[in-house]
Amino acid sequence: MADEGQEPKKKGGMLKWIILILLLAILGGGGFFAYKKFFAAQPEDAVEEPKDNQAAEGEDPGTLPGDGFTVTLPTFVVNLADPLGRRYLKLGVDVEVISEEAVAELSKKEPMVKDTLILLLSSKTYQDLSTMESKILLKKEIVDRLNQILGGSKVLQVYFTDMVIQ
Repeated sequence: MADEGQEPKKKGGMLKWIILILLLAILGGGGFFAYKKFFAAQPEDAVEEPKDNQAAEGEDPGTLPGDGFTVTLPTFVVNLADPLGRRYLKLGVDVEVISEEAVAELSKKEPMVKDTLILLLSSKTYQDLSTMESKILLKKEIVDRLNQILGGSKVLQVYFTDMVIQ
């Protein structure tokens, strides 16, 4: 009788193992699907496809940020437009342009660039520069102003090399 009592326990224990293995297989398959769908890097073919679309639209793929020529502008120190007038901004800027001709043009128009940037920076308050979003917005404003001076989209990116707000 003792043998008869042990056989049903083995079958019940075996059923639990089968269910556990099936559950692990399903979870593993779901995890693999989620990884492939959401977390895995795209294949190289999929990454190259948008570049082909940019070339077809007439954009020059060689004018992406990081591919241009960098010009270092002098450090700007300006008073901020705070009510008490006790805050100032010290800003070092590197400008990335599309070509060597744009580098020469930027150097030629350096007085206008300095004037424009001093006026722009001195119009800002501490609150205008205190968040990350506002600093990114300032970069875009500088790019827009420099492109107005140089005529066209010759400035790709502006990099802050030094920024002190006191």
